[in-house]
Amino acid sequence: MTTTRSSRVLAVLGTIGCLVAGLAGCGSPNTASTGAAGTPDRPGHTSYPFTLENCGVEVTFDRAPTRAVSLYQASTEILLSLGLADRMVGTSTWFDPVLPALAADNAKVPRLADNDPSLEAVLAAEPDLVTSASAHTFTPAVVAERSRFAQLGVPTYQSPAVCAGAQVDGETVTRTAPLGIDTLFQEITELARIFDVQDRGAQLVDQLRGRLRAAQPKARTAPEPTVAFWFSGVKTPYLAGCCSAPGLYAREAGARNVFAEQREDWPEITWEAFVAGDPDVLVLADLSRKRIEGDALSTKIAFLEAHPATSRMRAVQGKRYVVMTGSELDPGIREIDAIEKLSAGLTAAR
Repeated sequence: MTTTRSSRVLAVLGTIGCLVAGLAGCGSPNTASTGAAGTPDRPGHTSYPFTLENCGVEVTFDRAPTRAVSLYQASTEILLSLGLADRMVGTSTWFDPVLPALAADNAKVPRLADNDPSLEAVLAAEPDLVTSASAHTFTPAVVAERSRFAQLGVPTYQSPAVCAGAQVDGETVTRTAPLGIDTLFQEITELARIFDVQDRGAQLVDQLRGRLRAAQPKARTAPEPTVAFWFSGVKTPYLAGCCSAPGLYAREAGARNVFAEQREDWPEITWEAFVAGDPDVLVLADLSRKRIEGDALSTKIAFLEAHPATSRMRAVQGKRYVVMTGSELDPGIREIDAIEKLSAGLTAAR
């Protein structure tokens, strides 16, 4: 629930427990929402108190948040896309430059950390909502568990892309079903309802749906074109499995991910299997980080075109590369951009 600043300060000083009524607590894993006593929202507006079941946690809001902190770039870009910069007091965990259309608004919001902030840094911003698009953020080893924030009187929102069709154990996410595009629209709609900007949420979803329809193939081809998504790693490459964002992109663009039998989001694949897959198109991540060999796009291309085995792959010989940022390979507002890029690359390869 949104709380007063004084309540949050008392919580930070160590007064643990429910300082105000209706703090976030444990609920069922299904996502649902209600207004006060089942009262329906007014057209285009949220009726408070508003209760939402989000990734197994029930969260209640007495009013629209005015001091939100987003702990992951994908979360930040959705809030900014909803025009909520004036209600944000901190962001963190950045992988790429913000989307150009959001740069001006993003510049108005304090950055608490380029990577993961401490719990103390988050609480110092006096948030009345903390959002994240990552499972690892809400763990005690990184920032804090959602239950800890609830004890401190601060509600949290976890992107449903983390838990939809998935089992979450700490920061480990095991997907039991492929991620769907409707999960993105669900997140936008829920956040718009939390902040009482439902009209903005509906408009944003309509715009994204229109772009998605334009990017989807007008007719499916047989056989389906094939694609592989190389995230990083040269010694042993990490390639996308079936069920996270890249798998979604392949399905929406009318292609087949050659490693769709892999259940992990980014399994290590041998070079022998990579070459044997021989996809029509290669999606190459161009990562802003430069932690390991293979993060940079230039390293990936140099390796592919110099290695005796990979240089014989059809996509390499035809230079049929689709370049995506690290953020585009994560679930979030950039899913539509990624589908557009992949659809264009597949069209060019035909």
